[in-house]
Amino acid sequence: MPTSQVLDELLRRLRPRGGQDTADGTRALIHWLGRQIGAEVALVGRTGEVELCTAGFAPDVLAAVRPTLTRLSQGRLAAVASQAGAVHVWCEALGRQVPRPVLAVVSPSPLAPESLTLASHVGTLAEMARRARRADDLAVRHQQAAARLRLAVFMALMTGEATLARRMTAGAVPPLLVAQRLRVHLLRCPPPDRGTIIDAHQDASGYHGRGLMVRCPVYDDHLICLLSTDDDGDATGLGASLRELVRGNPHYALGISAPAPLAATARAYDQARHALAVARHTPERITDQHGRPPLAGLLPRRPALSWARAFLEPLGEAPRLTVDIAGLALHFPRAGVARLLDVSRNTVAAHLKQVQDTLGLDLRDPHSRADLALALEVTGLPEPFGDTGAVPSPPPTTDCLLSTEAAVTWAHAFLEPLRAGTGGSVHQTLRAWIEAGADAQRTARDLGISRTTVRARLGTAEQLLRRSLLTPGPGTHELAHAFRIADRAP
Repeated sequence: MPTSQVLDELLRRLRPRGGQDTADGTRALIHWLGRQIGAEVALVGRTGEVELCTAGFAPDVLAAVRPTLTRLSQGRLAAVASQAGAVHVWCEALGRQVPRPVLAVVSPSPLAPESLTLASHVGTLAEMARRARRADDLAVRHQQAAARLRLAVFMALMTGEATLARRMTAGAVPPLLVAQRLRVHLLRCPPPDRGTIIDAHQDASGYHGRGLMVRCPVYDDHLICLLSTDDDGDATGLGASLRELVRGNPHYALGISAPAPLAATARAYDQARHALAVARHTPERITDQHGRPPLAGLLPRRPALSWARAFLEPLGEAPRLTVDIAGLALHFPRAGVARLLDVSRNTVAAHLKQVQDTLGLDLRDPHSRADLALALEVTGLPEPFGDTGAVPSPPPTTDCLLSTEAAVTWAHAFLEPLRAGTGGSVHQTLRAWIEAGADAQRTARDLGISRTTVRARLGTAEQLLRRSLLTPGPGTHELAHAFRIADRAP
């Protein structure tokens, strides 16, 4: 075959085909070379083991030239022709990184110069293919490591540990972590699209410019985006790109939190969840949440702290993991908590049972869940600067704490949107839903309506209250507290 045709055939075989990876292409190349030059060919790896070879290659031949192979692999020789018994062996080292792989060709007679040249070309191409495969593997591992680090940074921010998040980046602090305030953008999209969106905006450092994008570890169709408020007015920034994605795709929706300090990322995330619940029912499918102050921050600080500490005191000897699982289970389904912490559902259930038994609560009851969530939130608030007041003893009761003027005002403002335009049906359904343990089926049975009607009214309530109710979380806790306060208020 003329040289030009041989080279054309060589390039054609090197070109990847559908469903064929680089290793398969290299194996085919080795077999093709053996047929072209009428010899047996082997690719000896860096450890001295045969990685690929033609069908008739006899490994015993290599034993006779082992010292030569060692010198080639160590970079002391480039190519050697020798004889092992009745056969001729030609070896060439490939690449520059020591130890080097070696191409070994065994033939009954010395190879012609053209055959040696072709073998050398094939060896070079095989090494290039190996390096390309290794580069691809490294790129995949880098992407996976970057995704894990981004998730770890996000989880540190969710616990209010902005300093820990900076330390986790090992000196390469992303711009987001030096911002004063951020907004959480929560994008709902088909699960396969999340990776495409992340890759499209990822920079060489593994972050996303001044933002941070994370696949939600609980909800497969959620993409969490943390953006510095410095970029709010940037028409070409990540926030603008997310809005454009939603406008161009009817299957997308976007919830955006109010600006918050880095230490309040968890609160901003909850706001984004509420905004997303509203956005799904609006024509634009984009909702910008202007969050009202949480109940925990409106209660008188010292009485609230005294109540919360007394409420949680029985958990003082519980393992930290038990308390963490309890906190997460107030915001996510149990299956999501298991995925988030990489534990089994049975483990989650066991820890929650311990919390229930210790505190004497039924965590299936929205009121008990709401009280526990409030106690955890109050104890998690920062101490007021310069506050040296004494903590009341004995601590106030829950009803006493929630009867303050600030709590009553908050509850009336929370429930006010339910009073107009629904004829009381939504308000009535929400009350029954809370009393039925947030169970739509029980609510439907108690009210004598269909489960579909219950869920439809819950969807209406999400729009009116601008809170997420159809998934476990703060929206249900706030609703339970609002009804409790309003029922006892003048």
